[in-house]
Amino acid sequence: MDVHSPIKNEYVLEMRDICKAFPGVQALDKVSLRVRRGEVHALVGENGAGKSTLMKILAGAHPCDAGEILIDGKPVEISDPITAQRLGISMIYQEFNLVPSLSVAENIFLGRLPAAWGWAHLNRNALFASARELLDRLHLSVDPGEKVKYLSVAKKQMVEIAKALSLQAKIIVMDEPTSALTLAETETLFEMICHLKDQGVAVIFITHRLEEVFAIADRVTVLRDGHYIATRDICEIDQPTIVSMMVGRELTTLFPKVETKIGDTVLEVRNVNKEGALRNINLKVRKGEIVGLAGLVGAGRTDLAKVIFGIDSADSGEILIDGLPRPIRSPWQAIECGLGLVPEDRKEQALFLARPVRDNISMAVIRLLSWLGFAIRHRQEDDLVARYIRQLNIRTPSAMQLVRNLSGGNQQKTVIARWLAATPKVLIMDEPTRGIDVGAKAEIHALMGKLAQEGVGILMISSELPEILGVSDRIVVMHEGRITREFDRSEATQELIMQAATGREECGEGQ
Repeated sequence: MDVHSPIKNEYVLEMRDICKAFPGVQALDKVSLRVRRGEVHALVGENGAGKSTLMKILAGAHPCDAGEILIDGKPVEISDPITAQRLGISMIYQEFNLVPSLSVAENIFLGRLPAAWGWAHLNRNALFASARELLDRLHLSVDPGEKVKYLSVAKKQMVEIAKALSLQAKIIVMDEPTSALTLAETETLFEMICHLKDQGVAVIFITHRLEEVFAIADRVTVLRDGHYIATRDICEIDQPTIVSMMVGRELTTLFPKVETKIGDTVLEVRNVNKEGALRNINLKVRKGEIVGLAGLVGAGRTDLAKVIFGIDSADSGEILIDGLPRPIRSPWQAIECGLGLVPEDRKEQALFLARPVRDNISMAVIRLLSWLGFAIRHRQEDDLVARYIRQLNIRTPSAMQLVRNLSGGNQQKTVIARWLAATPKVLIMDEPTRGIDVGAKAEIHALMGKLAQEGVGILMISSELPEILGVSDRIVVMHEGRITREFDRSEATQELIMQAATGREECGEGQ
């Protein structure tokens, strides 16, 4: 599979000197983008760089303040998403635009369903035949009659791509398309993108995972702070150069590992079982230690985090804090025991998106900030929130900014600030850098090191092996609900971790 095959030297899309301002923010300042027919064009930059705003202008969700857009060399006005669709532009967001209760075929042709008998009835034969033809073009083995709610995330994404093709899209924008996919599903997606290229479709690929840029893209454009920085052929650039362009400085290390004094065991999980999820789990986290929890999707890592934090109950086993058994049956009990949890999905499971940064940070300690359990002492709350905004460098106009308006990295730092305010003994971090840019990743890694130096025990779940290897003092690997291996930092390699994660190298339950 050659993803870097020669392409025609013609531009299907040109965005010239695009400007866009929101109240108090210049989101885009004379940004340009040129995309060739039949190429994969990566669009990268830190959160807040302007990638999403630029693509929303292309998709008709936002009007631009200045600049022009050309499709096939002709200037166009894109006033709304319908106009963008008619021009052959389709955008696949991270949150899919599908109707779960309808079939694959109905979702693909929603709003354009073929009728029969004088438009009174749906022509199902024609619908399924058309859907099957599209799915075959993409080499997809998906049943057109299956309801979307029963599909995996990867297959839902494929349905979105089929829908885009049904609209005769010549430009498809994919926003973080691999964020919830396994390695095998990502490979399938890349094969599909190659099929799109062969059909002359241009793909704009937005991602924070730079290794994907080199795996699939023909060219890459870098944005920073609302400005155009550069466009390069992928064969003429390397990852450190892209990182430097994105952040405006060199990141000497993405994993600033610091030596810490590791103390006594602060968290111990003994013989924990949960039917269908966990089998005889034994695990220890010591003061000042970062324990990396590795494994494939479905290995049971998040299930274990939920049991430790009291979200779910175990069928058997016990949890000890500072050597003492503690029955933890709810998150409030976990907090009282000195535990904190940064969950996998910050938007769905951690943040109150319609509330300000202040409320999101103070949430875990609101009882301590209240007077007799009723009135909140706002001066103390404001002082506490301001301290953590400064300490974590949360980029926000004020503590009263709605958290939904922050970038992904600053949202994640807001969640972490909540738990720092609660002064935890143990912080469980489930995919702490998922969906955030490389600069924010380095900041969070440095923060984890600082917490460990202060004696906090950290249990970090991550699907990124470089992160596991770069940050952890000790690495525990899970496969199908059991612990298969444990490595010291000095002996772990990606190959050994993957062997244990796929069940090829087990050393007994609970090791």
